[in-house]
Amino acid sequence: MLTVAALYHFTRFDDPAALRGPLLTLAEGQGVRGSLLLAREGINGTIAGSRAGIDTVLAHIRALPGCADLDWKESPAAEMPFGRMKVRLKREIVTMGQPDVDPRARVGHYVAPEEWNELISAPDVAVIDTRNDYEVAIGTFEGAVDPGTRSFREFPQWWEENRHRFHNKRIAMFCTGGIRCEKSTNYLLGQGVEDVFHLKGGILKYLEEVPQKDSLWQGACFVFDQRVSVEHGLKTGPHVMCHACRRPLLPEDTERAEYEHGVQCHHCVDEFTPERRAAFRERQHQIALAEARGERHLGAQADRAAPDASGNEG
Repeated sequence: MLTVAALYHFTRFDDPAALRGPLLTLAEGQGVRGSLLLAREGINGTIAGSRAGIDTVLAHIRALPGCADLDWKESPAAEMPFGRMKVRLKREIVTMGQPDVDPRARVGHYVAPEEWNELISAPDVAVIDTRNDYEVAIGTFEGAVDPGTRSFREFPQWWEENRHRFHNKRIAMFCTGGIRCEKSTNYLLGQGVEDVFHLKGGILKYLEEVPQKDSLWQGACFVFDQRVSVEHGLKTGPHVMCHACRRPLLPEDTERAEYEHGVQCHHCVDEFTPERRAAFRERQHQIALAEARGERHLGAQADRAAPDASGNEG
């Protein structure tokens, strides 16, 4: 059994590029795979490996500047969910495109999972889902507002256009693991919103700790790894992924006339050029040939998760 560790931490890295090489070399030497993002504002990502390998890499990250109090979430995996180890340099570890946003300065009030239901049930509280539209589509909290954004960088514009809807309301926000709320709560505080709250540990922590009989969560939670979605108790959900647009699909969606494995689904049937579809078909052909030889094609492995295992759309 392997261990999957999802992590993020906002801190100041003066020279992220200098951190990349040693981190990548160590992870590869320990047989750890996954995706980590480094930026001046910190680190974000998901890695998988043996217990000893994960412990070694986490110890290295905790020794980086300002990372001594790094927090992370773990889950088991029966097989390796990543094809290789990637450490990439980015402008932001989760892309919002707002240079004045700084979660290190201040964020909203953290709300523990066991206290979340009471908060979002209050009549003066508006609950906002900060995730992307394809994530919200498969599950969210009862009564939550869906901004309908396709990427996190669209959230500030959505707020500007809709802020009048939340006059005299306390704002409670949530996301998958907590990182997007670090930025969105800082943004709202900077916009003059006084009472801003967010779910500590995100949806994943809520589904892990709150019994289903007491839960206000409806549906499944999209995750950026091979599981595609999880349900209460972090049980793997029913979804599979379209390898073209990388949206989550229910098994019955693969029976629709628009579906072609690895090429398109009903969501993206009109989104790609014929040339792109031809490339997708060729990729699937190469994957099938590799499987026939008993090999694992890197394209197949990469398709099992969203663009970044960290959940960063940037």
